[in-house]
Amino acid sequence: MYKRVLLKLSGESLGGPSGKGLDTVWLEKYAKEIAAAAKAGLQVAIVNGGGNIFRGLQGAGKGFDRVDGDKMGMLATVINSLALKMFIKAEGVEAEVFTSTPMEPHAKYYMRDEAVKVLERGGVALIAGGTGNPFFTTDSGAALRALEIGADALLKGTRVDGVYTADPEKDPTAVKYDELSFDEAISNHLKVMDQTAYALCSDGKMPIIVFDMNATGNLTRLLAGEKVGTLVHP
Repeated sequence: MYKRVLLKLSGESLGGPSGKGLDTVWLEKYAKEIAAAAKAGLQVAIVNGGGNIFRGLQGAGKGFDRVDGDKMGMLATVINSLALKMFIKAEGVEAEVFTSTPMEPHAKYYMRDEAVKVLERGGVALIAGGTGNPFFTTDSGAALRALEIGADALLKGTRVDGVYTADPEKDPTAVKYDELSFDEAISNHLKVMDQTAYALCSDGKMPIIVFDMNATGNLTRLLAGEKVGTLVHP
């Protein structure tokens, strides 16, 4: 169904049940599914959040300067990407971390063509550091990178199995959408991705699929063409 995708993972997902720090059990679990997809011929790029380590916006409410807080959050995504890279490589798949600001020798400076070369030879490109600018979320960074690399879809792996009318973890009456348009998502204030990310994907006609990454096999099924999660489309 797809040739090239960008997978967005939250930082909290890498922290396991607690959502904090790095959980090696979940890192290994994600790495196995990602590596299996790459071995099957799919080109996978990844953008990680950093909320398991530090979230700039929350820090701003506790006395951190917003700009410096966002810089700390961007560095947290690099730590997450380096960790996930090691587990993907342990599965026998090439993996390379790229960063939005120069960080050699820890990771390569992101250039679109270099990241695409990794994908085309069967490796996984982990693109860290958000957009490289404060006041932009990693959702916006994921939308930007998906468009840059020419992905067929942006896959957002979450803890729930799609987009709902309300937070299903808080509202038991919430109803799941099988699919919806960007206009519907924006007008109904469905906070799966931020408004900037929605706008980028809408302008670039980039479909978003929101799915439960924690359910074993979901990524494989989705990439095989099964209906998994919620499709958000132009």
